[in-house]
Amino acid sequence: MTSAVGSACRSADPSRGFGLYLHVPFCASRCGYCDFNTYTAGELGSSASPASWHEAVARELDIAAAALGSVRPVSTVFVGGGTPSLLGTAGLARLLDDVRGSFELAPGAEVTTESNPESTSPEFFAGLREAGYTRISLGMQSAAQHVLAVLDRKHTPGRAVAAAREARAAGFEHVNLDLIYGTPGESDDDLRASLDAVLSAGVDHVSAYALIVEDGTALARRVRRGELPAPDDDVLARRYRLIDARLAAAGLEWYEVSNWASGPESVCRHNIAYWDSDDWWGIGPGAHSHVNGVRWWNHKHPSRYASVLAGGALPIADDERLADEDRHTERVMLQIRCRTGLPVSELSDRERAGADVFVADGLLCDAGAHLVLTDSGRLLADGIVRDILTA
Repeated sequence: MTSAVGSACRSADPSRGFGLYLHVPFCASRCGYCDFNTYTAGELGSSASPASWHEAVARELDIAAAALGSVRPVSTVFVGGGTPSLLGTAGLARLLDDVRGSFELAPGAEVTTESNPESTSPEFFAGLREAGYTRISLGMQSAAQHVLAVLDRKHTPGRAVAAAREARAAGFEHVNLDLIYGTPGESDDDLRASLDAVLSAGVDHVSAYALIVEDGTALARRVRRGELPAPDDDVLARRYRLIDARLAAAGLEWYEVSNWASGPESVCRHNIAYWDSDDWWGIGPGAHSHVNGVRWWNHKHPSRYASVLAGGALPIADDERLADEDRHTERVMLQIRCRTGLPVSELSDRERAGADVFVADGLLCDAGAHLVLTDSGRLLADGIVRDILTA
């Protein structure tokens, strides 16, 4: 453990919200647009396995609890990836047992796992509900087969909706479906059909993200070769408005630029903790953590991650202590994206004057103690933040 991480853990406020993120780095195949820290069996070879990863995760959980000095109640747990559902019910249940063995779950804790539709079943969801999971997030992306093909997604168009219904039938009140919009070849009608499918599933949460062509991905190589066009900003803006209008008409309101929920009880509390700059510990290869103003991130490759933990040390690749200016930048950047808005008290006089320009232009709404993005402002959130901070 580095001195900065150790100091942050010892001086952390135990009354602050605290979450755990657990990263599952395994995928059956690689999607063309994905640049996450994930590995197929062929890429890993014999250097790592789900068994060695799981053993290392249990060690990191124990060391994390010891580093914090006193057991902090965990308000949220989020199992992401990768493809957590590849672990099956037994693997995910064991993972949650490991969490309980090292930490105390707060009463009413939110426990989420991501799942790919093709690796789920009614029995899978029933087992997760019995194990103590409270929330399911499913990667749908689109209901159009040709769009899924461009993204290299393997599930059939109807499988995500069927999986969401199965999760609901298993007793999950909180089910999210992820959409990606702006994929080359997608039409407005394709997106409308995807939204109709989402709403037919009866989910209480939807996340929708504009396609980003990340360097180093198969999709980026196809765009560079001219096989596919790059996403068009005007098209993305039109699609975002379409999504927002359709979801709002169905009773799902935005609470963060890319997230909609049917009510306060349906928001993703784990993500809110990120946006509020609460403390969290990231467990697993490449996972990032934040405690008391210090960030750190783990070694990315599962074999390196496991070998460091086998030696009794935390698998920290590097860390940074956030300066006051960095914390301020992050608070402005994250809070302005939320419907609750950016507290005016967060801004300097100079920054407030810069924000007033956007109020006059109809991109920010002055709600007294907070500045809130208007519908048009949501389309330009990143630029608004940049201009406020450099005013």
